[in-house]
Amino acid sequence: MNQSNFLGLALGLVIFSFSITALLIVPFINLLYKLKVTRRKQLSNDSKKSLFDSMHAKKAGTPVGGGILLLLVVTILFALIFPIARHMGVRINSSYGLSKELFVIFFTFISFGLLGLVDDIVGIFGKGIKGDRPVGLTFGLKRKHKLLIQFILGGFIGFYIYRFLGIQILHIPFFDKVLNLGIGYIPFAAFIIVFFVNAFNITDGLDGLASGLLMIYLVAFGVIAGASLDTPISIFIALWLGSVIAFLYFNVWPARIFMGDAGALAFGGMIGVIGLITGSIAPLFIIGGVFVIEAISSLIQIVGWKIYKKPLLPIAPLHHTLEAVGWEEQKIVSRAWLAGIMLAIFGLWLATI
Repeated sequence: MNQSNFLGLALGLVIFSFSITALLIVPFINLLYKLKVTRRKQLSNDSKKSLFDSMHAKKAGTPVGGGILLLLVVTILFALIFPIARHMGVRINSSYGLSKELFVIFFTFISFGLLGLVDDIVGIFGKGIKGDRPVGLTFGLKRKHKLLIQFILGGFIGFYIYRFLGIQILHIPFFDKVLNLGIGYIPFAAFIIVFFVNAFNITDGLDGLASGLLMIYLVAFGVIAGASLDTPISIFIALWLGSVIAFLYFNVWPARIFMGDAGALAFGGMIGVIGLITGSIAPLFIIGGVFVIEAISSLIQIVGWKIYKKPLLPIAPLHHTLEAVGWEEQKIVSRAWLAGIMLAIFGLWLATI
């Protein structure tokens, strides 16, 4: 398949995935309302309103779980597309062996999605967890338990990529250096995956913020994957992109549906894995730069509590800090998208070096 035919296939899949998701999302929103799968209020430990709740109390009652629909649509379409493509005579190019690459994609997407789904179920229907600081009740699995499972999954994926895909090098742009990490690639890959799982989840706090940035990321990495003619990754990105665009229509302010942890954890994990498989680690941190900044801001807040016994920011992550100082939600999101676009352009340029 030449470059022009490949581009045509990818664009067609974006439209197809968008159409399927657009047809399903309104009935899915109604189903979530019926099942009472909606956002809960957070209350501070002293029963007074927390800063977060004072800014987002109006969002309580909005359906949570849009990521579940996207997971189902993308996974099912991705599973069906290869038998259909073969039947139509489409040539499938894989840089590492089709079955091995497909396993990494499916396992990452589904395993982190299931972890997020459990967290969503516990968070929506379970009891709140009382923290040791006046930041409010939190809902879902305990942070340390989620982190442990994430590292187990990330470690397994890192091992599989190292052992069966044969990836163990790290390219450093500008200096034109290639580091052979050997078996050290496994913990490195696990860190990348877990970092972006949590970075994406942290960023998913304002209407349209994370999903809009994800759309920008997918366009950029669609270009990177398409340039290498890696069919599995390119097809997956195309299907994912179309579904995200349909979801974003209902997720922008005022959001009619939230993504939930099922989507956030699966999407964050795939962001890291796509960077690993395409060998674009440096561009990954640039293109996903807003996710990185959001994660760092939360880390700063954690350090403040652990070392200084007080917060270093009014509220973390960064998008909530901007809200606390008076920025409107739509202003924060639109400017984050603009920053994401410029970072994506810079990251694409970096990938060409």
